[in-house]
Amino acid sequence: MKILVTNDDGVFAPGIVTLASCLFENGFEPFVVAPDRERSSVGHAITLTRPLRLWKITGGQYPEGLVAHVCDGTPSDCVVLGLEAEETGADMVISGINRGPNLGDDLTYSGTVSAAVEGHFLGKAAIAVSLDCSPEDEMHHYKTAAEAVVAIIRKFPLLFWQNKPLLNINVPNLPRHEIRGIKVTKKGFRYYSEKVTRLLDPKGNEFFWVSGNPENRLDEGSDVTAVSEGFISVTPIHLDLTDYPAIDTLRREGFEKLKF
Repeated sequence: MKILVTNDDGVFAPGIVTLASCLFENGFEPFVVAPDRERSSVGHAITLTRPLRLWKITGGQYPEGLVAHVCDGTPSDCVVLGLEAEETGADMVISGINRGPNLGDDLTYSGTVSAAVEGHFLGKAAIAVSLDCSPEDEMHHYKTAAEAVVAIIRKFPLLFWQNKPLLNINVPNLPRHEIRGIKVTKKGFRYYSEKVTRLLDPKGNEFFWVSGNPENRLDEGSDVTAVSEGFISVTPIHLDLTDYPAIDTLRREGFEKLKF
């Protein structure tokens, strides 16, 4: 299985290096096309107003023989170029391993998830994988997440070849032996409070920093809850945003009979 590997943390981030290396060591054919710098929270942005550049790299702790390219665009740009410009014949796209979780409403903003979505748009099975770690953690267990991905795609090869699923996977920041198992989940709810911080620069000019503090709602069966309990969450997602019950409501209210 030939796999395009990308991320939003940059081509030399430890998560993507660990993931690509683990796939390579387990007999898959990964090739990397990833951003030249961190592109977190850029969502599904595609670059249309300037040319994109793509160049090959060596080293960076990638195994010898693993092909890696850098792109000066967004994660979704990387997927487009990796699948269409390089003509590599990839069977699937894996985006990650992200430094930090992509749970609940993070999916809206995540460059990691959006890269997987772009791969799905282009007809490939796709996985976004994130590690629920923070800068304060003493260890970041990327190897746990990488080994989980390998186990999943080995267990269900026909699923990835024929049905071309789109999966969002989140892994607790734990050594492998402490993971309690895998749960198939729904998207949960994760909000950010105090999103905007108002500050002054050295000259007294006002500026704003957008970040926020995550607040999780622990609903039964959600990705947020599963990861908080030490399970790997696997959430199948789809791209049909239509609110089907609202169609009947709008028709019943006479929207299709409006005169203007």
